[in-house]
Amino acid sequence: MRPKHIEDGDHEHHSNDNNNNNNNNSSFSTSAYHLERVFPVYAMGIPNSSHSSAFHNNHFDISLHTIWDHIREEAKFEAEREPMLSSFLYASILSHDCLEQALAFVLANRLQNPTLLATQLMDIFCNLIMNHESIQTSIRLDLKAFKERDPSCLSYCSTLLYTKGYHSLQVYRVAHALWDEGRKVLALALQSRVSEVFGIDIHPAAKIGDGILLDHGTGVVIGETAIVGNRVSLMQGVTLGGTGKEGGDRHPKVGEGVLIGASAIILGNIQIGEAVMIAAGSLVLKHVPPHCIVAGVPAQVIGCLNEHDPSLTMNHGKQSPPLIFVF
Repeated sequence: MRPKHIEDGDHEHHSNDNNNNNNNNSSFSTSAYHLERVFPVYAMGIPNSSHSSAFHNNHFDISLHTIWDHIREEAKFEAEREPMLSSFLYASILSHDCLEQALAFVLANRLQNPTLLATQLMDIFCNLIMNHESIQTSIRLDLKAFKERDPSCLSYCSTLLYTKGYHSLQVYRVAHALWDEGRKVLALALQSRVSEVFGIDIHPAAKIGDGILLDHGTGVVIGETAIVGNRVSLMQGVTLGGTGKEGGDRHPKVGEGVLIGASAIILGNIQIGEAVMIAAGSLVLKHVPPHCIVAGVPAQVIGCLNEHDPSLTMNHGKQSPPLIFVF
């Protein structure tokens, strides 16, 4: 039995094309079109190596409006290269009409368990994302941040499908919208599930900007009253935590363009200025002025930065002017 969405005329044309061994280029293209409707994951022809270089070029400029089309092309290309993944790629990307639906499907399947069913989660994710234009923009800016700043990122498609830092961030965005709507128990349930599955703990009340990179992501903790500005990059093990048991505003406020190194700990209601670089393993307990480099336990200012957004260059060792130590 053929798929119901294939009309008789389409099926007849498809059969005739298969029986004709002398197709010209035009008929071959028509056949490819119809085959793609029957088997959307398998495209006719041999993968084009020029497409591969474009898809995996870290400097390939993709606008927010075309990123979904590019993801679909990447998925088709990968399905040709790895037929074993074709069904997975079709179910996760190629069967959906937009990035929002595909993301909802991916997140629901990553987080499902016997009490949080995939169908329920997909409804929640899809409804929240489709009804919040700010989230629709954020998921695209975050995708670009992962692709442009992480040299190990192969493609937008791979980030959408496999990167837990990206997944955790998008679930946070849904949970934050739920929190703002007063659905706090469900928001906390999503936070708990993300922590269990991905090892990343972001409170749904925290305020996080766009274009965020959670590189690796494992062990990242962001507290309830924390604020993270746009274009911030956080490495694995970063903590934005409070001090003591007092309530109220008790977590760090991180400015735009900040780069926070692996396992850095920032505690208390302190201000981290824009374009700051915090070295790996630092313990930050007091305010940090803009465009500074801080390091140590406790962290001290050790230099200044010329670049506007160290989070974009990801150059952990750049500083100006050089420091001179006198012993």
